[in-house]
Parts: sequence; structure tokens; C-alpha cells
Amino acid sequence: MAIDSDRYDIVIFGNYTKDTIVSSTGTRHVDGGGFNYGAHAAALLGVRVAAVTRLAKEDSHVVDNLQRIGVDVFPFFTPSSTHMRLEYPTSNVDERLLTCPVTAGAYTPDQFDSLKARAFLINASTRGEVPLEVVSALREKGGLLVADAQGFVRIINPDNLLVNAPWPERDQVLGQLDVLKADAVEAESLTGEPDIRKAARLLAGLGPSEVVITHRDGILVYADGQYFEAAFHPETLVGRSGRGDTCIASYIAKRLTSPPEEAIVWSAAVTSLKMESEGPILREISEVEDLIRRMYR
Repeated sequence: MAIDSDRYDIVIFGNYTKDTIVSSTGTRHVDGGGFNYGAHAAALLGVRVAAVTRLAKEDSHVVDNLQRIGVDVFPFFTPSSTHMRLEYPTSNVDERLLTCPVTAGAYTPDQFDSLKARAFLINASTRGEVPLEVVSALREKGGLLVADAQGFVRIINPDNLLVNAPWPERDQVLGQLDVLKADAVEAESLTGEPDIRKAARLLAGLGPSEVVITHRDGILVYADGQYFEAAFHPETLVGRSGRGDTCIASYIAKRLTSPPEEAIVWSAAVTSLKMESEGPILREISEVEDLIRRMYR
């Protein structure tokens, strides 16, 4: 992936989500959104990160938090932020119910006119947040185009519950992507294949040169006809929310300069540390390097 450098290494975007997390340990309010988790994870590596988001002005502290760690933020203020409720009814962190009563709306191509980057990472929460015309406009800007499947397969049903649904524009979007990230459930929803290795290969056949799949125990990457895997090693499992967002952002940040087998290890280590607490990762790069030495060598 030899790409000419431009103003930013990565532009990550998606609506900020005002998360209410409910589990056996109680109810917490957390600043969410794939752009938020992802920007923290990418910035940890020291790459040049820009974040584009839609949110209510009352939630501007999220912008301030990112600016403090060196991320350039381009906020578009809306009447309301996206509100998300994440309920974990059992000890299995992959079993959860998500509801979304209100969103911050959809992006338009002009919101990215002034931005240039080596990679654009689409990190939306629900279908409709990033229309096809935005994907096509980003494709024309050059560089890598990366997307998380959640922002395309998840819809809000009449009860405000988020569910995976057939994606009519699947082939049109995937045909424009360089890298696709999905979790195991989304991969099966998109392909009908429960085996993540087979699902990854099928998804790659629709366009992306690389497919990243997260699952309960770790990450699978399919690139250039090869499979790469790395396990998660969190000491405690507290922050499941944001796992995939952290994973793909840290993977792409490292992948810009390293092969898949190195990028996946970096991503697994960063994601492991993130899962030890709720909210975006707030650790030091030395902690990631130490975890890699202890668990991945």
C-alpha cells in the first residue's frame, strides 16, 4: 500500500453517539461513535488524524477531547446527537440489544471537499448515515477507502431497535472499497456463510482487496489470498462497545506502513487494551508495545 503522503494519513468519520450502556454491573453513560473510538486508536500510533462528525453543540466536549490528543476535528452541528442504548443481557459480550431513538442525520459529499488523506475510514452507526453518493465521492479522491459494515447493514426498525437487514447497495459499495471491516455476525448476514474464513473470501470477491473480521476471541484478516489471525488478550473485559471501531482504525493506521501480519498484531494489542475500560482507548504507545512483546512474540 504505497500511497503518496498528503495532509492527513487518515480521515475518520461517523456520527457521535451518546451511549447508554446497560449491563449486570449497572448503567453508564459513555461518549461513543466509531469516529471517536477510531480517532483515539489511530492517534495512539502518531499518525496524522482528522475526524469528521455530526453532533449537537451540547456534546462539543467530544471535539475538545480529540483536539487535546492532536486530532483535527471538523464538526457539523445538528439539532440532536445520535442516541444509542446498548444492553448486555448476559455475560456474553457479543449478545447485545441496540436501540437508537434519534440520529444526527446523513453526510453529504461537500462535507469532505477540503479534505485529502492517504485513507478515508467510513465509521457510521446505521444505514443512511453515509449515502452511496458520499462513498463514490470519496472513491474519486484517491487513497484507500475503508468502511465498517455496521453502518450499512444495520437499520432502525419501527421499535427503534437496530437490526441487520438485506443491503440493496451491497455490491455497489463493496465494489468501491479497498478494505472492509465486519464482525462475525455481519459477515454472515452479508454472505450467508457462518464460517468467517469462507465469508471473508466471499466478501473479498465483491471488491475489497482486504477484509477484516472481528469475533469474540480476536481478528481475522484476508489479504492477497492469505489468512492472518491474532487473538485478543485483555486482562479484564469491561469495554466491549467500540471494539470493532478501535480494531479497524488501529489496523489501517499501522497498515499504511506495515504488512497485514504486522498490522493485525498491532490492532489486536490496541483493541485488547481498549477492552479493559469503557470509552475510547487512553493508553500509552509503550503499553501496546509491551503487550506485543509479552503476548504476540
